[in-house]
Amino acid sequence: MVAKRDYYELLGVSRSATAEEIKKAYRKMAMKYHPDRNPNDKEAEDMFKQVSEAYEVLSDPRKREQYDRFGHEGMKSAFGPGGFDFSRDFTHSADLQDILGSIFGEGGGFFDEFFGGGGGARRRPRRGPTRGADLRFDLEIDLEEAAFGSEREITLPMSEECGACKGTGVAGSKGRETCRHCGGRGAVISGGGFFQVRQTCPVCNGTGSVITNPCKTCGGSGRVKSRRRLTLRIPKGVETGSRLRLAGKGEGGIQGGPAGDLYVVMHVRRHALFRRDGDDLMCDVPVSFTEAALGEQIQVPTIDGYAKLKLAPGTETGKVFRLRGKGMPNVEGRGRGDLHVRIVAEVPSRLSSRQKELLEALGESWSASNFPTRRRFEKQVEQFFERKQALGK
Repeated sequence: MVAKRDYYELLGVSRSATAEEIKKAYRKMAMKYHPDRNPNDKEAEDMFKQVSEAYEVLSDPRKREQYDRFGHEGMKSAFGPGGFDFSRDFTHSADLQDILGSIFGEGGGFFDEFFGGGGGARRRPRRGPTRGADLRFDLEIDLEEAAFGSEREITLPMSEECGACKGTGVAGSKGRETCRHCGGRGAVISGGGFFQVRQTCPVCNGTGSVITNPCKTCGGSGRVKSRRRLTLRIPKGVETGSRLRLAGKGEGGIQGGPAGDLYVVMHVRRHALFRRDGDDLMCDVPVSFTEAALGEQIQVPTIDGYAKLKLAPGTETGKVFRLRGKGMPNVEGRGRGDLHVRIVAEVPSRLSSRQKELLEALGESWSASNFPTRRRFEKQVEQFFERKQALGK
């Protein structure tokens, strides 16, 4: 027979550990070895049983004192001649359910299924007021609306509490009776021994009762379909992915429960003039090649109106100028982004005979020094062919 491991060693705590330290250590071990996280892993299941046994002993001052004095031998009198029994020995089941419930959700997950809610900690039927569901609505807006803010009226289909029965689903004061399938527990248990599975009752859907006299307005559901019109205020600076939360504007609650929330998710349409990057805006501004060559003053659009921009002589296509504070407002009120203007020199088209003559004359007057970028390019081309020839290719 394999000797049992020391309980303190199993939980990884000292013999002087406080109750809170022991509980924290068990929480960590339960998460690691929980069968839901280790399906079909016999070793993990065994470890979970061992650390659960250790916690049951060390979390009980009387049992811990007895264990400290007599070790595992002292536990025989505490657990009886059969030793530790998972189906009946969890005197701290509520504590364990609280731990496992915080890890795996309401009801304790594994604890409910495999211990059958031992110690009287059964899942309670879902009765009384229930909060309504949260809703999501996706809204497309223009960049102008995102820049300056706006108001939109939206219409939402949703389920709301039935006014006739106040969300109970029952007509009159007496219209429910205890579910006979689950005996009012809201759940049914199958299996036996250590492995017991608790499932929501399929007849009453976990409520523990069934409606015998349903409300004629909602058919017993406690809800009615409706369409709600809301006025939505869009703040300045929102961008694609921004979420607006409207508290209490989601689906109505059940049996007097509070309504859920409405989350409006923004989607800003692509703009013909501006591109957005966070709070910054980008804009391509076409100029004539004479404006770029001579360095003239041009007007560029911003969301506030036109702004003047002085080009340096010889400004090349692709040159970017930054106009500080001319971008989008920050949605949280932290100033504004910048506007980045990219110059695009446009080559003239549809030339008249006179214009062609003038351009030809101008072209004859140019020298290589007038085009440094072209000179640099031609030099790089020459170097390429020289290296190619040196390789004998």
